[in-house]
Amino acid sequence: MSGGGERKRLGWFERYLSLWVALCIAAGVTLGTASPGLVGLLSRWEVSRVNLPIAALIWLMIYPMMLRVDLAAIRDVGREPRGLGIVLFVNWLVKPFSMAALGWVFFKGLFAGILGPELADQYVAGTIILAAAPCTAMVFVWSYLTDGDPAYTLVQVALNDLIMLVAFAPIVIFLLGVSSITVPYDVLLYSVGLYIVVPLAAGTASRALVLRRRGPVWFSEVFLARLRPVSVAALLATLVLIFAFQGQVILGKLLHIVLIAVPLLIQVYFNSGLAYGLARWFRVRHAVAAPGALIGASNFFELAVATAVSLFGLTSGATLATVVGVLVEVPVMLSVCSFCNRTRDWFSAPAVQPPRAAGAA
Repeated sequence: MSGGGERKRLGWFERYLSLWVALCIAAGVTLGTASPGLVGLLSRWEVSRVNLPIAALIWLMIYPMMLRVDLAAIRDVGREPRGLGIVLFVNWLVKPFSMAALGWVFFKGLFAGILGPELADQYVAGTIILAAAPCTAMVFVWSYLTDGDPAYTLVQVALNDLIMLVAFAPIVIFLLGVSSITVPYDVLLYSVGLYIVVPLAAGTASRALVLRRRGPVWFSEVFLARLRPVSVAALLATLVLIFAFQGQVILGKLLHIVLIAVPLLIQVYFNSGLAYGLARWFRVRHAVAAPGALIGASNFFELAVATAVSLFGLTSGATLATVVGVLVEVPVMLSVCSFCNRTRDWFSAPAVQPPRAAGAA
C-alpha cells in the first residue's frame, strides 16, 4: 500500500473534488434538459440494460485502481478475516433492513402528508432496492482516496458480488412483501464482467508488463502517478452522464428529492459508522477498516436503477429514489473518506504482517 506519502501528494483538483462533483451534477442536469435528443441517443447505447458509455467511463475509473492489486497478496487476505466479516455483516444483515425501517418511518410516516400513499410506497421500494445492492466499482475509487488495501478491497467487492447473485432477489422480495419479482440478473452479470473482471485482467497484465520492463520504482512513481487523474476525470464524466439521463425528472420533483435524500443520508452515515466502529472495536487495521466502512455505506447504483426501471418504470417514484441515491452518494462518500483519513490514528499498528503492498512489488 502506498502509505501516507501518496495522500499528501493529492493535487488541488483532487482536494476540491466535492466542488467538481457539484458542478458535474449541475452540468448533467443542464445537458439533459438542453439536449434531450443527444442524451436519449446515449441512453440507448446499452447491452442487457448496461449503458455502454457509463460502463466505459467506470472502466477508466477503476483500471488505475486495479493496477495497484497484487494478486499474490490476495492469498494473505485470509490472515485477517475480521474485516471481511464486518463488511458482510453490515451489507447483508443490517443495511437492507435498516433502510426499509427508515423508509417506512420517513415516507409512510413523517412525510406521508406531503407524498401521498402511492408515492410513499414507491419511494420505500426504491430505497430498499438501492440498499440491497452493495457497491462494486466505485469502491475502488473510495479505497484509493483512503489508502485502502487494494487486495482486501478486491476480495471484499468480489464476495459482495457473489452474495448479490443469490441474495439480492430474496431480500428485495421479502422487504417489498411481494411473492414474485423480476430481477435483471443479466445486468448484474454484465456489470460484474465489465466493471470487475475486464479491468482486473487488464490491470494485472499491465502491471506485470510494466514491472518487468521498467521496475517497481518507475511503476509506482511514474506510471501510477500519470494515471491518477484518469480515475477522477472518469468519475466526474460518469456523474455528468447519469444526471443528464435523469435531468428532466430531477427538475420536476425538487422537493421530493430533498425528502428522499433525508433517510438516504442517515443510512449512509449509520452504516459507514457501524462498519468503521466495529472495525476499530475488533482491532482491524485502518487499510481494511476504511474501505470496509465505504463498502458498507455505498451502493451498486447501476443494478439498483435497472431493477427499479424494470419493476416500476422509468418515470416511477422507485426509479427516482434510486437516482437520488446516486445524487447523495458521491458527495457524502467523499465526506466519509475525509473522516476516515482524519481518524487514521484511531487504529493501532496491525498485529500481523499486512499483505504485500501493491505498488512495491
